[in-house]
Amino acid sequence: MKLELTSLENATASLERSIQAATKFQATLPPELRETVRSGIIQNFEVAYELSWKMMKRWLETNISAESVDGVTRRELFRLAAESRLLEDVDLWMSFHAARNITSHTYDNATAEEVSERAEQFVAAAQSLLASLRARND
Repeated sequence: MKLELTSLENATASLERSIQAATKFQATLPPELRETVRSGIIQNFEVAYELSWKMMKRWLETNISAESVDGVTRRELFRLAAESRLLEDVDLWMSFHAARNITSHTYDNATAEEVSERAEQFVAAAQSLLASLRARND
C-alpha cells in the first residue's frame, strides 16, 4: 500500500519557509515579532516532527509488520526505521524527540531558543526521511 506523503511534505516545507523567513528578516523585526516568528517555527517543528514519526511508523507497519512496531518506545521505533534505511542517526532523532517533549512541558525564552535551533537541524533530517519514504513508497 502506497503511503500518502502530502501532509508530511507540506509540514516540512512550511517549517523550512518559516526558518528562511526568520533568517531573512530577523535583524529588521522588533523583539515582539521575532518572538512570534520563533513561535511559528516551533509550531511548524512540532507538526512536522509528529507527522515524521507517525509516517515512519505507518511505513514500518505496512512494509515490515504491524506487530514489530506495536507498543515500542520512540527509540526502538527510530532504531527499526534506521534498520530499514529510512533514517541514519537514531540519536539525532531522539534529540528531536527531546526537543518536542520540552515544548509540551516547559516554555521560556531559553527553551524556545533551544527548540528553534533544533528545528533548523530537523529540516534536513525530515527532508532525508521524505526522500527515503518516496524512494521506497510502493
